Amino acid sequence: MPTAPHPRGYRPVFAVREFRAVFAAHLLSLLGVVVSELALTVLVYDLTGSPLLSALTFALGFLPYVVAGTLLAGVADRYPARRVLVVCDLLCAGCVAVMVLPGTPVGGLLALRCVIAGISPVFTGTRMAALTDILGEGELFVLGRSLLRIVSQSALLAGFGLGGLLLAAVSPRGAIGITLVTFLCSAALLRFGTRRRPARARAAEDGALLRASLSGARQLFADRRVRVLMLLFWVQPLFVVAPEALAAPYAEAIGAGPAALGLLMCAMPVGHIAAELFTGSRLSPRTRSRIVLPLAGAGLLPFLLYAARPGLAFALVLLTLAGAAAYEIGLDRWFVAAVPEELKGRAMTLMTAGLMTVQGLGMALAGLAAEFLPVHLTVAGAGALGTVCALALVLEARRAGAVPTELRDRADRHMTDR
Repeated sequence: MPTAPHPRGYRPVFAVREFRAVFAAHLLSLLGVVVSELALTVLVYDLTGSPLLSALTFALGFLPYVVAGTLLAGVADRYPARRVLVVCDLLCAGCVAVMVLPGTPVGGLLALRCVIAGISPVFTGTRMAALTDILGEGELFVLGRSLLRIVSQSALLAGFGLGGLLLAAVSPRGAIGITLVTFLCSAALLRFGTRRRPARARAAEDGALLRASLSGARQLFADRRVRVLMLLFWVQPLFVVAPEALAAPYAEAIGAGPAALGLLMCAMPVGHIAAELFTGSRLSPRTRSRIVLPLAGAGLLPFLLYAARPGLAFALVLLTLAGAAAYEIGLDRWFVAAVPEELKGRAMTLMTAGLMTVQGLGMALAGLAAEFLPVHLTVAGAGALGTVCALALVLEARRAGAVPTELRDRADRHMTDR
């Protein structure tokens, strides 16, 4: 009997009622976070007049990820997912409520920013693992994850613009107060829009939370397949942030105006959104899987042309091409299939924490390198070094058996025919 063609596009994902609740909660909380980050930066600068402390407010969004994501990863498997998600939202809402109080000092604002950043990887990892329960581990999960990524990229584009409009109408504390409402709405959507499911691992089996988190990390990184797939998620973002981190000095170096800075910052997200939408709606699951390793290995090649110090128009083309290397939609399926069920929450939390950490590290390293090299050569160097690392990982993925069996068999038959 011929098999029915696999449904393409995102419509089947939205047909799942629980996913609609998760999607709406993600959209609300993400917009709230982006607006609050901008408002908090302005508030800290208004209170202190210090550019360093204002910039530190953004940096604190990255620093706690690796610590919280490693030490608290066990939460995602130890407790029911719905409870974890709702409690995380309520804790963030409590932190924001204290931020809004007029008497909260700058040190308290920065500390609360760290707490919210520490909660974020636990929330994101738990939500990703919960999606495998809501959507299964097949095509619907892949498309659901793709939609959440598209929302994340779109929120970065729309959130800062929305934040700027809000700050023109209300005070920074007033804008932060709006985040309180978004967190509470997200908690309500998750509480009443998703089903309660049991935890993946029982507390009695795992022992202390810290020990369970570290033990899970050791098990995951001891598995050669899981380790290389995790690194495939991390290596490109480590280098891809270089032109964004250096957008301001590059715009100045090529003599472009202030509007060019916004264009340089938007080019890669626009490329990624367009590529993700095309890949999710037009390509079959098998095709998406086949392009993972080629795009992972070649995604940073456009940066090499920065060595020619391109003008604004050509730089935008290069950045859009780099953003269009959307291989994660296929890699998601490989990763979920490789991770044991009882470790899924910890695996998703660690992957998320590492992703945010490497992006912060990549920005810092790009800034450091630009102290000694011209900006265009720094970006080109990031592209060259990143491509070498990515190709090494691609080879390791093949050796480790991380490539799905049907693709390996097809490659072997092709070589035999030749």
